Amino acid sequence: MPEPTILIVEDHVKMADSISSGLEESGFKTEVAYDGFIGKRLSDAREYDLIILDVNLPQINGYELCSIIREKSPNVPVIMLTALGSTEDKLLGFDKGADDYIVKPFEFRELLARIKALLKRSAGETRTDHILKVADLVIDLDSKSVQRGNISIDLTAKEFALLEYLVRNKGKVVSKADIAEKIWNINFDTGTNVIEVYVNFLRKKIDKNFPVKLIHTHIGMGYILKEK
Repeated sequence: MPEPTILIVEDHVKMADSISSGLEESGFKTEVAYDGFIGKRLSDAREYDLIILDVNLPQINGYELCSIIREKSPNVPVIMLTALGSTEDKLLGFDKGADDYIVKPFEFRELLARIKALLKRSAGETRTDHILKVADLVIDLDSKSVQRGNISIDLTAKEFALLEYLVRNKGKVVSKADIAEKIWNINFDTGTNVIEVYVNFLRKKIDKNFPVKLIHTHIGMGYILKEK
């Protein structure tokens, strides 16, 4: 089986080279870009198994580059590295399509654990069921599109992932801890209100303008997606 190849886009040369060396010692292949423009050029030229992005990059910042990468490669796992650790910063990163968000400074073993978790999840996402349906809600996993009735609904990458998880667990109460582990990885800071924020985002898009509500709260337990 070929070694996974990881693109590191980080303008601090010492940190980029340190991450690259550590990953190669751990059995990965790496390529490094020291600014956003080179990162874009490399990501356009080939498919990577995972991409690590700094936020404050020259030429093209990490948020913009993440959006660009998502247009071309909707399924490649992306980890964002940044010194900006507020909930708002994390929300912006997730809205741009990041799968995980690590605040500097961090330990290399934490980064390695998250890389392995994302690659494992990505490898397990080979599906035979490309269309998911609940009531009049239709999710196309190939085109990453969502419709309810005849209305197309635009979702961010994280909103889509959360909706897919709820639909796949239709009729089952899933806790915030379940969601944090499956959608934001087990190391995600569950002390923030990000999960509640995203559930509210989904409700506004999926349920607000429709008579039948699909997403329900079980107080003290979690959330459930079901037809009434």
